[in-house]
Amino acid sequence: MPRDTVVSWSVALLVLLALIGLALRVLLTPAFLAIAYRMPYFPADEYGFTAEDRLHWAPYALNYLVNNADVSYLADLKFENGNPLFNDRELKHMQDVKDVTRGALRVWYATVLSLALVGLWARRSKREAAYLRGLKQGGWLMIGLAGAVGVIVLVGLVADPDLFWNFFVAFHGLFFEGESWLFLYSDTLIRLFPIRFWEEAFLFAAAV
Repeated sequence: MPRDTVVSWSVALLVLLALIGLALRVLLTPAFLAIAYRMPYFPADEYGFTAEDRLHWAPYALNYLVNNADVSYLADLKFENGNPLFNDRELKHMQDVKDVTRGALRVWYATVLSLALVGLWARRSKREAAYLRGLKQGGWLMIGLAGAVGVIVLVGLVADPDLFWNFFVAFHGLFFEGESWLFLYSDTLIRLFPIRFWEEAFLFAAAV
């Protein structure tokens, strides 16, 4: 395989990872929470959380995923009646999610750095054309992936809810063991992040 082809496709894959990482980092912000909870038809919590309650508690979960605190950061949170916000099963899952998230962000940082270093190398070795071609190819790959995800979510929203659910299950199967990510509707994680939240998250990520 010609070296320029290797360079362009390597860059394309780095671009794909960099854009996925960018979407993930944008989702891990209070700004996305504010958008998601105010979208039309976002389901009310039948157990009593208002939109303000969700906007109060949900940022703790997001902050935990990106800070250096241990799980006591979440375990110490309590409702006004003194009951813990999260049960042991939820806390264990959040630990798992934090491990996955931090690993994904490390990959993102390394990918962005690699893109910059390969760009410098390409310039010095007169392979800018292959590098730029790789950037374009990576962009098209991302458009294809984002389009596929967008179609799955939209079809799930308007025609076949099982389609997104099956995609959601498969997605979790890549990162978590068994049914460790399944919870009761009365659990705080589901009250804060119902399935509609994840449909919006994947659509938002695809748009990014």
